[in-house]
Amino acid sequence: MKPVWVVDDDRSIRWVLEKTLAREGVAFKSFASATEALAQLDHGGEPPQVLLSDIRMPGQSGLELLQEVKTRFPAVPVIIMTAYSDLESAVAAFQGGAFEYLPKPFDVDQAVELIRRAIDESMHQDGASEEVAVAPEILGQAPAMQEVFRAIGRLAQSHATVLITGESGSGKELVARALHRHSPRAEKPFVAINTAAIPKDLLESELFGHERGAFTGAQAQRRGRFEQADGGTLFLDEIGDMPAELQTRLLRVLSDGHFYRVGGHSPIKANVRVIAATHQNLETRVRDGLFREDLYHRLNVIRIRLPALRERREDIPLLTRHFLQKSAKELGVESKRLSDAALKYLAALDFQGNVRQLENLCHWLTVMAPGQQVEIGDLPAELRDAPAAAPATDWESALEAEADRLLARGVADVHGVLTQTFERILIARALAHTGGRRIEAAQALGIGRNTITRKIQELGIDGGKEAATG
Repeated sequence: MKPVWVVDDDRSIRWVLEKTLAREGVAFKSFASATEALAQLDHGGEPPQVLLSDIRMPGQSGLELLQEVKTRFPAVPVIIMTAYSDLESAVAAFQGGAFEYLPKPFDVDQAVELIRRAIDESMHQDGASEEVAVAPEILGQAPAMQEVFRAIGRLAQSHATVLITGESGSGKELVARALHRHSPRAEKPFVAINTAAIPKDLLESELFGHERGAFTGAQAQRRGRFEQADGGTLFLDEIGDMPAELQTRLLRVLSDGHFYRVGGHSPIKANVRVIAATHQNLETRVRDGLFREDLYHRLNVIRIRLPALRERREDIPLLTRHFLQKSAKELGVESKRLSDAALKYLAALDFQGNVRQLENLCHWLTVMAPGQQVEIGDLPAELRDAPAAAPATDWESALEAEADRLLARGVADVHGVLTQTFERILIARALAHTGGRRIEAAQALGIGRNTITRKIQELGIDGGKEAATG
């Protein structure tokens, strides 16, 4: 087997991968730049079994190296590594024919598994690569979003029906538009309809159209969304709320590819790719008899789950900067920026409205915040009063977030409030640990017997056995 090539200007990354590959018994060569690796090929060297390359390096980039290697040796799997884990990097990597995309910092075992898969691919497959392009407005560095990027990339050239799940405001329509825009149907229409926003009596006509005279007020023939999306993509948002009778009609369209306008008698061929989305648990709705099981299986060919914003808190600063810049551009003003404390405070909140709520907040700040730098006190009152999210990554971060929240609300005795909370939790947990025995709890905490008795009374702690029974 030919060696695996590692190309990265970061000596520490090369060292880690070299030691890992050596431990795994995999032959390797390392290069500090794309120029060095290409020079090896230019001088008649054989291509690698697998190529791992960073994107951003002095001189030629990893993407340029990817392009050159795929031009000369299309069967060589190329794994792109980058510390800049944004969608643009994923797009460029997959468009260039990359085998996989590995965000830094990476888990060594994950990297080994990926390299093994790439070696197997190069030895047993014809090297055909997946091409992908993903909407640049979908941003995220969190691992959960990286999985979404990969799924979008692999599905972009497919005609398969896709079901997108995720909470309201998480960006399901953006994913649907990305799948359409980079599919073979890209030159045809993308038509979206929110099935929950249209009255039940009108939804059938909206979807399938109607003939003149089909019902009172139908003075002319009307093309429905299926016809409007001919050759393209129809996005059915909030599919879980579709009425039962329309579920039956939709199932028939997905099954035989034909439908009838309301009041019509001639079948119309539906050359449409359907992408559906819902914030609801369709499996539960099927069990409750609210959603047809056969339609569920028709829609659930391939599923993409979008994480809630609270599951990708590390993306909040990135998204915030993006939305502030976007709002500033739309309004023709200079972009606002958040202080470190304000960013940390936002990252600790549970955004029930997800990315949409964050985008609306950034637009509000662009209009309403008094200065160019946004502090916690400049946030809307409902956010300043919001409880800190839990769990935080560590108790110190949670304490910082709670202190920021209390200070922003103007609480007079922040030290006293937090100290009481701290002592109450410590004593209550110690009592729980000792089965309520105060003397043992005091000893565990390193405080006196009289002190713990007084604190139990002052803090209103429920529990704790008297000393005589301890």
